[in-house]
Amino acid sequence: MVLKIIRSKKEYAVALQRFEQIFQAKMGTPESDEADVLALLIKNYEDNRFPIDTPDPLSAIQYRMEQQGMSKQDLAGILGYKSRVTDLFNGHRKLNLGMIRKLHTHLNISFETLVKEY
Repeated sequence: MVLKIIRSKKEYAVALQRFEQIFQAKMGTPESDEADVLALLIKNYEDNRFPIDTPDPLSAIQYRMEQQGMSKQDLAGILGYKSRVTDLFNGHRKLNLGMIRKLHTHLNISFETLVKEY
């Protein structure tokens, strides 16, 4: 297969099909090298055609809380006060730098997500 930038759905489908054929090629073989390059080309096409936006901060916090089985009381333990959590989820308060740092550290939410406007 001639490797080139993927520009159409048809080229994308062909690249995916070829990638599936050589996916488990033995390391160090030409097929393995081809699979590595195809993976990069496919990723580039998908990133450009199907971008995934980061969630808004409150959705990310709620999602992480659900994942970890946390309550709002648990979140209050991280942020300091229950009223902060209530105000945050009711839209009366925005995240400040201290909150962002604590949420990043304790809930492992990216800074990029936490500083996003909502």
